[in-house]
Order: sequence, then C-alpha cells, then structure tokens
Amino acid sequence: MQDVTSAASVSAGRGREPGPAPAPVAAPGDLLHRLRQRHTTDPVTHVERVPPRAGTPAPWPRWAPEELRSAYARRGVTAPWQHQAEAADLAHDRRHVVVATGTASGKSLAYQLPALATLLADPRATVLYLAPTKALAADQLRAVAELDIEGVRPACYDGDTPRAEREWIRRHSRFVLTNPDMLHHGILPGHAQWSGFLRRLRYVVVDECHVYRGVFGSHVAHVLRRLRRQCARYGDPAGPTFVLASATSGDPAATAGRLIGLPVVAVTEDTSPRAGLTFALWEPPLLPADRPAPAPAPRRDPDVPRPGAHPSRPTHPLSDATPDALAPGAEAVPELADLTQVRRSALRETADLLADIVAAGVRTLAFVRSRRGAEVVATSARRSLDEAVPGLGARVAAYRAGYLREERRELERALLHGDLLGLASTNALELGVDLVGLDAVLICGYPGTRASLWQQAGRAGRSGQEALAVLVARDDPLDTYLVHHPDALFGAPVEATVLDPANPYVLGPQLACAASEAPLTVADLELFGDSAKETVEALVEAGALRQRPTGWYWRHRERPEVDLRGEGGAPVCVVEAATGRLLGTVDGGSSHFLLHPGAVYLHQGVSYVVDTLDLDDGCALVHPEEPDWSTHARDVTSLSVVSVRSYVDAGPVGLFLGEVDVTSQVVSYQRRRIATGEVIDTRPLDLPARELRTVAVWFTLSPESLVAAGVEPADGPGALHAAEHAAIGLLPLLATCDRWDIGGLSTAMHPDTEAPTVFVYDGHPGGAGFAERAYGTAAAWLKATRDAISECGCESGCPSCVQSPKCGNGNNPLSKPGAVRVLDVVLDNLPQ
Repeated sequence: MQDVTSAASVSAGRGREPGPAPAPVAAPGDLLHRLRQRHTTDPVTHVERVPPRAGTPAPWPRWAPEELRSAYARRGVTAPWQHQAEAADLAHDRRHVVVATGTASGKSLAYQLPALATLLADPRATVLYLAPTKALAADQLRAVAELDIEGVRPACYDGDTPRAEREWIRRHSRFVLTNPDMLHHGILPGHAQWSGFLRRLRYVVVDECHVYRGVFGSHVAHVLRRLRRQCARYGDPAGPTFVLASATSGDPAATAGRLIGLPVVAVTEDTSPRAGLTFALWEPPLLPADRPAPAPAPRRDPDVPRPGAHPSRPTHPLSDATPDALAPGAEAVPELADLTQVRRSALRETADLLADIVAAGVRTLAFVRSRRGAEVVATSARRSLDEAVPGLGARVAAYRAGYLREERRELERALLHGDLLGLASTNALELGVDLVGLDAVLICGYPGTRASLWQQAGRAGRSGQEALAVLVARDDPLDTYLVHHPDALFGAPVEATVLDPANPYVLGPQLACAASEAPLTVADLELFGDSAKETVEALVEAGALRQRPTGWYWRHRERPEVDLRGEGGAPVCVVEAATGRLLGTVDGGSSHFLLHPGAVYLHQGVSYVVDTLDLDDGCALVHPEEPDWSTHARDVTSLSVVSVRSYVDAGPVGLFLGEVDVTSQVVSYQRRRIATGEVIDTRPLDLPARELRTVAVWFTLSPESLVAAGVEPADGPGALHAAEHAAIGLLPLLATCDRWDIGGLSTAMHPDTEAPTVFVYDGHPGGAGFAERAYGTAAAWLKATRDAISECGCESGCPSCVQSPKCGNGNNPLSKPGAVRVLDVVLDNLPQ
C-alpha cells in the first residue's frame, strides 16, 4: 500500500507508536476484488476512489515555546499543518474557534498547542477538555501525558475515576479531561470545590462537537452556558476561550456558536496529508427464491390502540447511550431477523466480510448500529475464522457501551497493539480515538448522516497506508436508495448539525439546575436566550423557583434530576442470578425493549435469558442459556395533536408542524428462530406506558383526492402505512438523524385532523429539530421517498422500500402502489 505521510503527519496530536503491524496485505482494490468473488452476482453497486493528498506544513507559531516544540519533536511532529497553525493562532489571540476538518487531520494539535503553551507561560492557568465519550477522553489523556510536559498534570475526571483520586485532581491537575455528563452532574453542582480551577480556567476544549445535536446537543449548550456563568463568578468576566473540534459539517461556525452561545470563527480547509481510500457500496444479494419464508407476524388486536391507526415505534426517546455510546442514532432493536428477509441480512454479510478480511491479515473495524448486532457480528466472525484456522477467532471481539470499564480499556489496548485484528463496534469508536494500523472499515448500514459515514470510514488509513471502506446496505429504504444513488453520498455536502437550546423541555430543567448552583439574576437570563425570562416565570408558577429581590432561588433541597442524553433514567444493571456477577448495564429507556422478562441478552458472545426486570431497583436478573431463538419486543402507540405551529394549505393536501402527545407501551415480544426468522410465538408483557410530548410534521389528504388517484378506501390504510414507513426511512437523508431518532403513525381517519393523515415525530421530549427540518424541506424529502419506492424492483413491497424493522403492526397492511399514488397527490399539490 502506498505511504503518503511524512514525519509531520504524526501531528494528528495523538502521536504514539503503533502496535505490531499485521502481515503485508493486498492493495484495497485487490482485497475488494477478492471479497466480490464470494457471490455469483456482484454485490458492489459503486466504487468511489478518494485520491491521496499531500499535506501543507506551516512554521511553528512564534509564541510556541521551545519546550513544547521539543516535546512534539520527540513524538515525531516536526511542524504543524497549515490549518492547525491557523486555528492555534486564533485561539492564542483569545478568539473562539472551531476546527472542522476531516478525520485524522490533526485537530488535536490545534487545541493542544495554545492550551499547553498557556500552561507553560502561566503556572497557575488551567484547561478543561470535554469529550462526548470516556474512550476519547482516555485517549487524549494518553496523548497529553506522552508529551511529558512538566507541571501540566493531566487527569481524567469522570464516572470511572476512583473517589480517592478526585480530590487530588480538583486541587492539582491543570489539564482536566471529562465529559459533559460529569460537568453537569459533578463539577458544576460542586463548583465551590472547583473554584480555584474555574478562576484560572483559560481554555475550554470541546472535542467532536458535531456529536452534540438534537436534545443532547441542546442540553450540552446550556451546560456550557452554566460553565461560563460560574467562570465569570469566580474569575475573568470575559470567561475562557473555547476551542472546538468537529468533523466536516455544514456551517460549523453557526453551529458551534449556537452550542457555546458566542461568536465563533471556523477553520475548514484541511491541509493535512491523506492516504488514498477505496470506498465501496455493497448490497447483499437476494435470497434464493426457494428459501422457506418466515411465518408472517400475527396481526395485533385492531382495537389496540385504535381502529385504522398504525403505530411505528420511534427510538423511544431514551436512546441506547452512555458516555461511551453516543445518544443520537443509537439503535435499540437490531436487525437479527429482519421480518421478511428479501436480501441477505446486513449483519451476516458484515460478519462474513469481517472474517474474510481478518483472514487476509488486515486489521479491521466493523461498525454495527446496535449493541446486539455488534455481538452477533463478532460471534459469527469468530466462528467462521475458527472453522478455517482454529484459534484465529480469538483475534476478533465486540466493543460496545454497557461493558465494564476494564473490559473497554483492554479491548482498546488489544486493538492498538495488534493482539486483535478485528473489532465489531457500535458507534462508541466512531470518534477520534487513535486507532493507528487499521486498513479497512466495514459499515453495517448507513449510520444516519454523511458526517458519521465519513467519520467511520476515516478510522482506516491513519498510518498513511491506502485503505478500504465498505458500506454494507441493510434491507431498508434509505440504504437501498443510497447504494443506487451514490451522488447522494459522494456528491452532496455534509449536513449541518441540528440543535435547539430554546426547546422548553431542555431550557426549563437547565435553568432549574443553574438556580440550584447559584440564584439566577436578571443578567444571567441573557446568557440563556430570549425565552429564559418566560421560562423562569413558568418555573416560579410551578413552585420550582422562588423570586426574591436578589434573584430567583431553587426551592428544593435536592438538586434537579436532568438527563442530558434523554435516556429515561438511571441505567439498569444486568446481573447473573446464580453468581451475583455484574455483566454490564443498559440505559433505562432501552430496558423495556432489551431486558424484558424472557429477552435474550448477549454479552461478549455469551447468551443469557432475562428472568426478571425490576425497574424500581434498576436491576435485571439473567441466567446463561443458548436458545435457538431471538426475542423482539412489540409495542403500541397512540398520538393526539396538541397545537399547530405552522401549516401549508395546498388544496386537497395540508402540511403541518406542531406539538403532539405520543403514548407508547411495550405489550408483548416475539420469539423467532435464529436460522430462519420464523415466528415461534408472541408472549404478552406487563410494562408501564410512556408519555412523550414532542414535535411532529404531518400531512393530510382529502378522501376525494385519494379516490381520484386510484386509492380506494379499502386500500387507504395500507397506502398511508407504506408511505409513512418510507418517509421515516428517507428523512435521515435531509436531517441529522437516523430512523431510530424518529417515529411515525398513519391512519385513514385521525380524530384530530378528520382526514387521512401521516405523522412523523421526533422521538425526544420537546422535539430535537428533525420534524422542523422535514417541514422545511418537505418537497425534497417526499420526492426522495417517492423515488425510493417506485425504483425498488420488488412487486408488492419489501424492506428495501416500504417495510420497516420497527413496525408495531408486523408490516400489515402495506400497499406499495398505493404509497406511490399517495405521494404523487402530495407532491402534485405541495408548493415546491
């Protein structure tokens, strides 16, 4: 493979010697050719060649001390790249800056350089580094510690930090690395103990800031405002300088400014060297026509939730996320047996590709969208490798949130040092953890945004060698659309990050947190935005705050309970009943779907079955068992319209944006044969219902317009249902979400609209900006939806167009031709 790096390329900022390299491997094109031979029909629909690029170095800034230059030289960094020097100069001049360049472009040096130079120049100054994951913070700690600069004393302060070390860190560390969760739950509530650190705080680094989107990003925006407030109380009223690092994204200056509440300058031209990348789009083959079809899912009682209504489960606003697995986009229900399989499962295809690439000696990372999916891919790849070469399977493992800290750190070490050749991971390893030596990346299903796609693909090739990335399409409308419309991936700009700090479901709780830390003043309200005064008055009326001449005071002894990531409460511990051993954790929201009684739970390839789930105590008891079936939770959903914010009157078609109330409840689960996907039975569950007030976009059609388009009343529910599924699947093409961030409901006659209606709503309290984006781009969104359905080669509808892996009604009824006619009516009348 061609080496296009120089010594300066180590200035990615996390410079460390790579572990032992694997045996020499073929060039990406040759490796891809070998993989394509696995099938009789070519599964590759497109190959994109990203050429290598030489870097543009720049001289060290004049203000950079010799001691710091020497430290970088010892790590192989001879000079910064031009974009690193530009961003560092801006930060040194006390201007807030965001570096929005590609993966492995060296964003770390851009913020390390001014921060460490300031620590050397001022022996009392401090720096705070924020990462969205613990793994990334631990990686940055290693990078800063390896520079071995006297007096910096870097330290991680997070939920894994032993109590005995926390006091030392507060008093002595000058470079503290943490995450927004710990800043929110630990540092800001205890700001008096951190007063010395905050008084001298010069830089706040916000790494991978594109991750802070939706409700999570809106919460983090206010956490940063609370940090600015405490810094002004204890130190310089101007506050610290913010340096943000982002993947390439649309309008990074505006997004970063919305995140921190201050003007930000963007540095976007990537001047680092880049190895060549071969990027293939891979569509798993159709299954043989004579394959036994799985039994159809039984139709639920039509009175639950109501006649004519179809519930389609969202990500239940409680995403599968902890600080080691990012909230937006984390899939709660895997595609282990995706309803009626028309194409080979993307999970099984990815597992086979991972095994083949590892067998060729190529160090590989496979990104899988769900926790269980990562376990399935790793287990299947290990089995295939052991059948070929006994013992080789031990060099493949799974990595996901929910593992204990020691397990995660050991897996990271094993991959870095070459003990592991393959890792199947959730998006917990998507971010800037330095994985030098990877030559291939497999992406099992479109990750939801082009920004994430390029982040994941960029994990390979960091050592300067040519790299291979393969996107394995799921049997899903969006994935199918993308592998047959490569311009939508390679010819389109990266999305802008969506967040809304004015969301009342975010602003109110955050103002309550701020008041519990110190009474709010009139001057403080400006910091939190135009809606702060109105929100504070509502908190007073609700009895949460008390107004006094000196400000607004928190009235309760306990501080507010606010979950930044919208996970719906504390994590649930998974405990082996016979031994009491803690296996891992699952966030509270996902527990209804993943840890219900009878659920199959996978941990590092070992299968367990859940005996009991105690939601009050946050504990699920399990026993080891290897059943030949998997479990899939089913739920019911109802929706009512609360208010309309905006609407378009287009004759027989109406387009609306407004607030809705969604009620959902997990009521049963299916057991399915692993080998065939056959439904064995459906068993009832008794779990509490969940209420969600959120934002939705919906369109209505007159019954007469449907009949005129050839959609008879009897076919209406199936046509609307199919259009809803496809619309949910295609929305991530235009909004920074994936289908697990949103939900939908369709009905031939909704009581609130009194018309045939399709709803698509945000799966987060108060909304996350996705429905607004859909409303603003409705014509483009629904046109892509219509194209995806009409261009699909199936006759009556399949997972590639109108079937959904999260359908609450078992994908019944569905009408593919009817969905096209419904969307034709909407597009013919909706203004372009």
